[in-house]
Amino acid sequence: MKALLLENIHAEATRLLEADGIEVETRKGALDEDELIAALEGVDLLGIRSKTQLTRRVIEARPNLKAVGAFSIGTNQIDLEAAAEHSVVAFNAPYSNTRSVVELAVGEIINLARHIGDHNRNMHNGLWDKTAKGSHEVRGRTLGLVGYGNIGSQLSVIAEALGMRVYFYDVVDKLALGNAVRCDSLEELLSTVETVSVHVDGRPENTNLFNAETFAMMRPRSLFLNLSRGHVVDLEALRDNLVSGHIAGAGLDVYPVEPKKAGDPFESVLQGIPNVILTPHIGGSTAEAQEDIGRFVAGKFRDYVRTGSTYMSVNLPEVQLAPLSKGARLLYLHENVPGVLATVTSVLGQYGVNIDGQQLTTRGQLGYVVTDCANGVPQAALDEIRSLKATRRLTAIGEVR
Repeated sequence: MKALLLENIHAEATRLLEADGIEVETRKGALDEDELIAALEGVDLLGIRSKTQLTRRVIEARPNLKAVGAFSIGTNQIDLEAAAEHSVVAFNAPYSNTRSVVELAVGEIINLARHIGDHNRNMHNGLWDKTAKGSHEVRGRTLGLVGYGNIGSQLSVIAEALGMRVYFYDVVDKLALGNAVRCDSLEELLSTVETVSVHVDGRPENTNLFNAETFAMMRPRSLFLNLSRGHVVDLEALRDNLVSGHIAGAGLDVYPVEPKKAGDPFESVLQGIPNVILTPHIGGSTAEAQEDIGRFVAGKFRDYVRTGSTYMSVNLPEVQLAPLSKGARLLYLHENVPGVLATVTSVLGQYGVNIDGQQLTTRGQLGYVVTDCANGVPQAALDEIRSLKATRRLTAIGEVR
């Protein structure tokens, strides 16, 4: 087995995979389609972060790829439909860096409310401007969360602990934590709060969710943060509202177009505007978060290779499996059509295979049959199952005779 890890994935991932006998190649930056196709020659496991795009073209060009891991929360950089069609299991790290993102959001809210960035710049330029003008405590002020998932809900709890009153809007019905208040529409939320923080996913429907019309709904002199996805905000519209003073300050960590690697040049229409914090997509970039993410996703790779477990996969049927103690385990991904389980069982019976345990899980157009065989399995039985019309991928772990 060989793994390719891109975009400076934490060394803990390499350590775990190599300890399990997997060869690991690491690269610092992201790769474009052609570069990725070339790099995936002979690779079974691919690890990426947010810059590398695993497209349908790449997946179809490398049919032997078995798994991809997004060492991040989001998976919009992976064509999950194409991955599922080609039996490439996809994992992510939905919880590992939530605290880091939340802490950055809290820090930016306080910094923007106190104009810390402007004061810092003045001091570095030799200007002593001691004033309370425009500076506010966050205690008692209102925070609106657009998106109430893992990050939004955790920010809700911490903001309340700071004395803020929290409102949220989500397209999915979510349980409010603490004293947070659910709003029935985005317009209701924006007209209610003084600070808006965006925590939505990367689906195409969220493109330019915040535009000239949306910003006009916000209260005058509001603060605005986006630590979710770059394409969610129309930056020209945000710039206009900052220059006019309708928006009093903004913090952004993500952008519609981002450089591929550290050291590359960066340009934005928001550069040079007072009380604007621009950070280079570092929301989850703390030592603690990156180590946790490296450990978590590498652990999912290891479990899949060792046991066939797809637990917490974002695109294939989920099965949580214990290590195999004896014999063989067949991992059979197939089209979700009637009769597959009976056919697999019948083929194994014809070859005298004793079945210890068997389970079937489906997800959309895919099914996943896991069969433990106490006395191993003949290669001829594997060949016959692999030749079935419904077969997508068949892998055997353990004793094949």
